[in-house]
Amino acid sequence: MARTKSFDPDDAVAKAMEVFWRKGYARTTPQDLVDAIGIGRGSLYNAFAGKRDLFERALRRYQATETVRLIDLLDGPGSPRERVRAALAMVLDAACTDSDQRGCLATNTAVELGDDETAGPLVRRIFDRQHDAFRGAIEEGQRAGEFGADLDPHDAANFLLTTINGMRVLAKADPRPDRLAGLVDTALRAL
Repeated sequence: MARTKSFDPDDAVAKAMEVFWRKGYARTTPQDLVDAIGIGRGSLYNAFAGKRDLFERALRRYQATETVRLIDLLDGPGSPRERVRAALAMVLDAACTDSDQRGCLATNTAVELGDDETAGPLVRRIFDRQHDAFRGAIEEGQRAGEFGADLDPHDAANFLLTTINGMRVLAKADPRPDRLAGLVDTALRAL
């Protein structure tokens, strides 16, 4: 008679995501994952093919849960300029108030693993989704006269994507509000 799983795999991925987000891939040990999830090592390897598989699932979960918040703001109601401001402010606020100074799991993964054969495409998809949401808001804002007509939406979206990732990295190293306070207004002035 087969034994049933005594834990929720989705909950396990969520807990693993938090560990990877806080520690990074390389510094996370299988024991860290076992401790966070609350299962035995054998159960971990039976449920997931290993640390790498669990990391990839955690990164996909991050895309589905965290990235969507930014995209929802950019695609939501209100003027395009105010939606871009709100998205930048949300990222800055999260970066400054995160007591663990985790930053962004996608950005951290890009820095740590670079163009890894599996993580690289996942990170690029996250960045592409963010880029596309920024670009859509910029194009809408151009039609409404809120952003310069001569602005290239693709380049501007890349600028904003770089800005939010830069804010997250800077906040990890130096989360002082006085260093970061003017970044949102500066980015908007560039548009």
